[in-house]
Amino acid sequence: MSQFNLKALILAGVLLASPFAHATLEDGIRAANEGEFAVALKEFQYLADKGFAPGIYELAKLYEGGYGVTRDYRKAAALYQQGVKKNHPDSMFALAVLYDEGKGVKLDHQMAVTLFEKAAKKNLPAAQFNLGVMYANGVGVTRDYEAARNWYEKAAANNYSLAQFNLALMYFEGLGMPKDLEKSYIWNTIAEYNGNMQASHSRKLDERKMLPKEIEEAKEKADAIYAKIQVGTYAGEGRLF
Repeated sequence: MSQFNLKALILAGVLLASPFAHATLEDGIRAANEGEFAVALKEFQYLADKGFAPGIYELAKLYEGGYGVTRDYRKAAALYQQGVKKNHPDSMFALAVLYDEGKGVKLDHQMAVTLFEKAAKKNLPAAQFNLGVMYANGVGVTRDYEAARNWYEKAAANNYSLAQFNLALMYFEGLGMPKDLEKSYIWNTIAEYNGNMQASHSRKLDERKMLPKEIEEAKEKADAIYAKIQVGTYAGEGRLF
């Protein structure tokens, strides 16, 4: 089992607003994905000038990554801040990562936690996961395994494999709760279904300590939870155990 790690992800902007803005944003994203950064820059800058939060966010990503422009973390942070003011969850998440890493802004783990929490409360899985990591590691906040588990649960219910794996780790090691090999197996299995190879290895370690009947029962529970997650009806810990 490995220690908790933050995962800084680049997430696609939320496509809300007029059909024209939607089309322009998609054109920009398509251009960026095809390496046509000059076109993407033009599209995103146009949307940013109009105050369209997803466009501001995508423009910030170009500056953060140095795609078609000179990499400029300060510029990216300033743009993400504009998105935050417009209540845009992906911008909250991205700015939180910059604060956590001290890129373009002064290193500030507490601010990172604040922003992760804002995005997490808007049901952004990556933010829920990272907030769980902050609580588990005691970075920017007092270590609180119960809070970490709660946020991992929310991200896991959103089918976020890293959260599913970390949830298994907490049950395996008994962090803030009694050790529970069955639940470790269940969440490792679910994370493995989502392609997490670390979880696959950990599941095999769980199996070495379980009886065949226990494995069979845990597998059935994992499948039941995974099915509910797939259709968005898994409500969290305790509903199927």
